[in-house]
Amino acid sequence: MMPLFHMVPGAPRPVAPFSHAAEAAGCIFLTGQMPTDPDAPDAPLPVGIAAQTHRVMANLSLVLRGLGLDLSHVVQCRCYLAAFDRDYATFNETYRTYFASDRLPARTTVGVSGLALGALVEVDCVAVRPEE
Repeated sequence: MMPLFHMVPGAPRPVAPFSHAAEAAGCIFLTGQMPTDPDAPDAPLPVGIAAQTHRVMANLSLVLRGLGLDLSHVVQCRCYLAAFDRDYATFNETYRTYFASDRLPARTTVGVSGLALGALVEVDCVAVRPEE
């Protein structure tokens, strides 16, 4: 089966040439989400790592919903922090509220020198579509 490339109506406007998600063999690879407001893409980003993390997770949820999934289907996340030392603890506190404690996805978190739009955080993930 050929891969599928998804653009989800109402999801955040892409900041580069990419699909919101690509799907192959039951795995869905979501593009990293920025803390932009899909209803006001040119609005300033939320202030602070907690607010930006909430927006990123909401955007990931929006893309997943558009594909008939939710965060319970996520098996792996990659998280990027522009100010790792300063924001890591607060990011973790915020991030953990989105997953059941016994269903935490595998995860990698890295510090980066910068993110698109001057964001503090970006998260991408892999989800698995349940077998029918």
